[in-house]
Amino acid sequence: MATHRFDPNFTDNVVNSMGDNVNPRFRQLMSSLIRHVHDFARENELTVDEWMAGVKLINWAGQMSDAKRNEGQLLCDVIGLESLVDEITFKLADEATDAPTATAILGPFFRADTPFRQNGDNIVKTAPKASDPKGEMAFMHGRVVDFESKKPLVGAVVEVWQASTNGLYEQQDKDQEEFNLRGKFRTDDDGRYSFYCLRPTPYPVPDDGPAGKVLKLMDRHPFRPAHIHIIATYDGYKPLTTQIFDRKDPYLTNDSVFAVKDSLVVDFVERKGDPQAGLELNYDVRLVPAAAE
Repeated sequence: MATHRFDPNFTDNVVNSMGDNVNPRFRQLMSSLIRHVHDFARENELTVDEWMAGVKLINWAGQMSDAKRNEGQLLCDVIGLESLVDEITFKLADEATDAPTATAILGPFFRADTPFRQNGDNIVKTAPKASDPKGEMAFMHGRVVDFESKKPLVGAVVEVWQASTNGLYEQQDKDQEEFNLRGKFRTDDDGRYSFYCLRPTPYPVPDDGPAGKVLKLMDRHPFRPAHIHIIATYDGYKPLTTQIFDRKDPYLTNDSVFAVKDSLVVDFVERKGDPQAGLELNYDVRLVPAAAE
């Protein structure tokens, strides 16, 4: 029995309008989505003006999105949806003391066309400006291994990207060389990868689009804690998308997109005898075979 004063049959009529040939999983998802959205509208007695404001916000996100920026994804990020879906999908990573490397959200600034580089290369192609916070150079290295056997995975691909110290990824900043602070690396015969990078710094998510507007309307800060993005892949293994976070960052406990997990917090330590970097990070990636449950 309906508990509201609107047409009690309306939502059932919409759900039941789907035909007999609908994929079962799609039917389940759409039925649930329709019921939740309709309940939201009735519970809040949503007006046409409010609904149109939401439609315009979604349209705006689409209009701003391209191959270098996904504003729709960023909008999902600031309301926690992508991080929630990530948790649901990969809950195993948070449940074991010794577990595969935990996942984290992809974020809106991934580029599919990032070039390969040699192990030991420097991904800093455009040095931070003097007016920006001082960029600290770091040497990041580690192994990609099988989660259970700890066997090195030779030829695994490790892709990384990070924002510069001015808070911008290279595709946001005309003054940065293309593919600055990005690179793909193949692990060597010992399963190792390595590269020089910047110690990451916190930055605000872009405020020139709907995601920034929503944050302001919710009276929330826009800052993300300092992090480096990683995607690791190897044939026959589940691909990993994650982020690693600097333990000394002040925004670890209130990330604007809710992506921080304890197991992804890392420590940069002093590196001695290397004129290219005063810091280093040893970070191993543990992958799970695709057939594993």
